[in-house]
Amino acid sequence: MQEIPTQLPFHLQLLVREYGHSTYQLIQSLAQIEDVAERTRRAAGIVQLMLRLRPSLREVPDVQTRLWNHLHALAGEDVALDAPVPLSPPRLYTARPKRVEYPRQAPKLKAYGRGVEALVAKALTLPSDTEREQAAVQIGRTMKFLFRQHNKENAKDTTIIRHLAELSGGQLKLDAQVVADQGLFELPATAAASNQPASGASRPERSERRPEGSFGGDKGNKKNGKKRKKFRNEPQQPPQ
Repeated sequence: MQEIPTQLPFHLQLLVREYGHSTYQLIQSLAQIEDVAERTRRAAGIVQLMLRLRPSLREVPDVQTRLWNHLHALAGEDVALDAPVPLSPPRLYTARPKRVEYPRQAPKLKAYGRGVEALVAKALTLPSDTEREQAAVQIGRTMKFLFRQHNKENAKDTTIIRHLAELSGGQLKLDAQVVADQGLFELPATAAASNQPASGASRPERSERRPEGSFGGDKGNKKNGKKRKKFRNEPQQPPQ
């Protein structure tokens, strides 16, 4: 495997990795062709090769403009081409990107993560008590699902209510009896489960019957008929 030229700028190294080192060598050979028309014809063939190497680009809008500009960047701005699309030098980002702030504090309850804590904080900003209660029910249902995924076991409603109060500092409270009676934390049944037949349901009876001579079929019937016919034609001996 050939190494990527390290003397190239980083954005050109990415293009070499995308189309391959062999394609890069073909593009570099364009500078040796003096005739601009012949050079452009060779470049058009290389563009078609680049499209074959990256078939996913076919659905990208203005894919020809993108490929010709990539070829122009790899060939160098001093290599003149009569491209069918406008050529522009690649836009380089010289500004240093901002630092991404990662959470340094672990979640209070590992089973639910930071996402549930964000939902709880959002629910506490709701002005109406009814809206906060509805939000608490939805968050509790999510917490029960996450608890099941993390611990591989179901959680009691009282456990979810206690954890919800712990995450909200005691501001989101639900009645355990109401939650149990109305099944507020229960996940809706899936369509697949609803379509499955009950365990005690009887299977539909088969209307088709096995023909006579179950194992032999017609062949068995013919054979039995021959035996019966032969038995009937045998002469009976008189008693002695």
